[in-house]
Amino acid sequence: MPLSDFEVVVGLEVHAQLLTRSKIFCPCSTAFGGEPNAHTCPVCLGLPGALPVLNERVVEMAVTVGLSLGCRIREKSVFARKNYFYPDLPKGYQISQYEQPICEGGAVAFAVDGVEKVARLVRIHIEEDAGKNVHGVSPDGASGVDLNRAGVPLLEIVSEPDLRSATEAVEFVRALRAVLVALGVSDGNMQEGSLRCDANVSVMRRGASRYGTRCEIKNMNSFRFLEEAIDYEARRQVEIVEAGGQVEQETRLFDPDRGETRSMRSKEEAHDYRYFPEPDLPPVIVPLTLIERLRASLPELPRARYRRYQEALGLSAYDASVLVSDARVASWFDRALSAYRPGPEAAKRVANWLNGEVARLANETGLGPNEWRLTPEKLGSVLRLLDEGTLGGPGAKQVVEEVFRTGGDPAQVVVARGLAQVSDEGAIEAAVDRVLTASPAEVERHRSGKKDLTGFFVGRVMRELGGKGNPAVVNALLRTKLGGGS
Repeated sequence: MPLSDFEVVVGLEVHAQLLTRSKIFCPCSTAFGGEPNAHTCPVCLGLPGALPVLNERVVEMAVTVGLSLGCRIREKSVFARKNYFYPDLPKGYQISQYEQPICEGGAVAFAVDGVEKVARLVRIHIEEDAGKNVHGVSPDGASGVDLNRAGVPLLEIVSEPDLRSATEAVEFVRALRAVLVALGVSDGNMQEGSLRCDANVSVMRRGASRYGTRCEIKNMNSFRFLEEAIDYEARRQVEIVEAGGQVEQETRLFDPDRGETRSMRSKEEAHDYRYFPEPDLPPVIVPLTLIERLRASLPELPRARYRRYQEALGLSAYDASVLVSDARVASWFDRALSAYRPGPEAAKRVANWLNGEVARLANETGLGPNEWRLTPEKLGSVLRLLDEGTLGGPGAKQVVEEVFRTGGDPAQVVVARGLAQVSDEGAIEAAVDRVLTASPAEVERHRSGKKDLTGFFVGRVMRELGGKGNPAVVNALLRTKLGGGS
């Protein structure tokens, strides 16, 4: 039976590190990197007698995310101990939430090929991160444990099994990441592990009402790995079912080098973790006044911005989705549009430059919007120089690159590098005359009907003018001199 006869069912568990300066239960730094085990203390090392103290900012961030995703915020939530042994978990248990999470319900809206979709959420709960095993730290191949990450605050965002393909799963995580970044609660950096994802995957025959046995794929930290892992796992399960076998519930890991999942351990159930209330932490009480204060401070969220960009500014679904995928880029776009001039035509022009030339420079340098030396106001200045005819397209690209790298003033860069566009009709006419005089055969062929030679003449004239000729003036003069044809 082919894969098309099956339906893929996916539920996700997304772990997002929160952008607090200190850890969830102690004052240690959450900064990424540093010498192994440098950002630790008796609390996050799990030493006997050390007591946790909850970071209030973590609760505020959790409530903010819950409000943004339409969750019900619990007035009272409770921490629990999730017991399991792993080398990077020094206490032998993880402080998390189980029966009474801080947020329940809600949904994430996303789009696939322009089609709007919604996946429901089960819950959002607060927990602490574990440490990290580091392999091959010595010549004999020994492994070490770095506990700098232990105790970093996490939100675990759990979806219902509403996703029906690897593509939907990826777009769900993209949309969720955009919300978290827009709220300023997470940097969403998957390469550094700030955003990680577990996927519960099962398959069932189309038309069936009962889900198949699910397998959980752990700790994927890129969109590509998530998509590849789900696709592989779906095919693996279909092959088992086609052969008359039974899929076994288990936890699996994705091997990106081989492009396949492999068994890690039999799947645990909640009772395997022996959850029980955390005795060292009181219940979390969320006052209604705090909820309303945080609700009033919510920024414009990515999906609302996406609709505004399309409906009010006329941007394409592609341009709008690229811009809202990073709140910093979207804010940069808004400022650039305001500095240039409002309106749909201007919006398309700013988006083209931002998603094109500016994005290229950002990728080359690895710099984020807050680090660009090209400010929104300076891009607006470059676009006005284009409108005025002071700059042509090639010259504008050179100015943008120079300002991006040095932070110079666009008008001064134009003068210093001699990039001003030639619009003087006398100078352009002289160049046109030289080109036509040097190309009698081509002129005759053009006048006899070979109109595709217009590009030849434009290129020659622009070369005469060092690439700085005003294209509108060049084309107008050529039409006149060649008898009106173009």
